[in-house]
Amino acid sequence: MLIEIKDLRKKYIMGEMEVEALRGVNLNISTNEFVSIMGPSGSGKSTLMNILGCLDTPSSGQYLFDSIDISSRTDDELSEIRNQKIGFIFQTFNLLPKLDALQNVELPLIYSGVEKHLRKDLAKKALKRLGLENRMNHKPNELSGGQRQRVAIARALVTNPGIILADEPTGNLDTKTGFEIMEIFKELHQEGNTIILITHEPEIAEQADRGIIIRDGLITKDALNTTIISPNKTILTQV
Repeated sequence: MLIEIKDLRKKYIMGEMEVEALRGVNLNISTNEFVSIMGPSGSGKSTLMNILGCLDTPSSGQYLFDSIDISSRTDDELSEIRNQKIGFIFQTFNLLPKLDALQNVELPLIYSGVEKHLRKDLAKKALKRLGLENRMNHKPNELSGGQRQRVAIARALVTNPGIILADEPTGNLDTKTGFEIMEIFKELHQEGNTIILITHEPEIAEQADRGIIIRDGLITKDALNTTIISPNKTILTQV
């Protein structure tokens, strides 16, 4: 099992108030699964995402990632795990504006200590894989939204991570481009990648193989057929 979560809880102190964002989450995710996680604002999905991505630690409970107990790791250890085992993709792309596409994709390799000649080669291969061989020397403001997200996907893949964690990856894209990005995720999944997709869009979530809904800090639905999220499948044919 790649991810094992048992009775996960997360509390925040806000002034004199204690807010329990996660209230006993149990979740297992196997290698090569394609999972979507949905939930309304304040449901706890962002907190869960941060813990899954080793950006935060739980208040109690257990999170085992690739047999590593995340709950007891230091900040430096969590940083190393993120860099080596997790590829992040964000709604706002998070590309550095002064760097071109190739340099943006190289960044995780720099942090990993990969030699310059090798990291350039790996970054070029990742961009070519995403159909961006003619955009390597373009800066983010010279790229379309879909191209910027492809650069972000290439950056996430370049270290060959254990999981790809995508936070609202289609949120800033038009419908057509959003579905094109989802086709890329499907191809990556077919190639053996484990993908966890955070979204508020039912038509995006239902394209994963497994759908999870979180409300009020608890998982309320978890099913292999994500049509539980949006039973009206005609939404895809109407786009």
